[in-house]
Amino acid sequence: MPFAIESTALLLPVSQIEDLRLASSMLSGEERRAFQAAMALKYCEGNARQAERVFGWGRETVQLGLHEHRTGILCVGAQAAFGGKRLWEEQHPEVAHALWALADSHSQQDPTFRTSLQYTRLTAAEALKQLRARGFPEDHLPSPSTMAEVLNRNGYRLRKVIKAKPQKNFPKPMPFLPTSPTRMDSP
Repeated sequence: MPFAIESTALLLPVSQIEDLRLASSMLSGEERRAFQAAMALKYCEGNARQAERVFGWGRETVQLGLHEHRTGILCVGAQAAFGGKRLWEEQHPEVAHALWALADSHSQQDPTFRTSLQYTRLTAAEALKQLRARGFPEDHLPSPSTMAEVLNRNGYRLRKVIKAKPQKNFPKPMPFLPTSPTRMDSP
């Protein structure tokens, strides 16, 4: 069985090193750093350079994990602080609640009851017009295209509601016509 030989590291089988690399790759962030620090303490005497040689991990990551382990203070990346733009509904919840009440008053269930979608006659432009009439400031209201996305994202489909389709008037079948299904051919 092949072994990874390091002067100060324990003799570890290559399969175990591969398993530890795989386990580390399944984790992310502070969990990965904590795992790498624990393995560096256990197998490499807390030496980040040796952990880099044995396991192939970045020594800066292992060193940061060792510092987090030693101090108990976790480092937070900038991704959490700058994680993208929030949704309009999260930025303006009071306007969003008024929009949901407005959309609920103009919507109805799918007539076939096959889906849980609510169809509405309320267009994005009309929704904006009614929200302006309720006194919401213009800087709190989105553009018409964003309003359509907001309504679609929350289950309101901007389609014309069909109350009932009138049936076509078909002529009554006449028994003397050759295409009539009631006529019986005699042999």
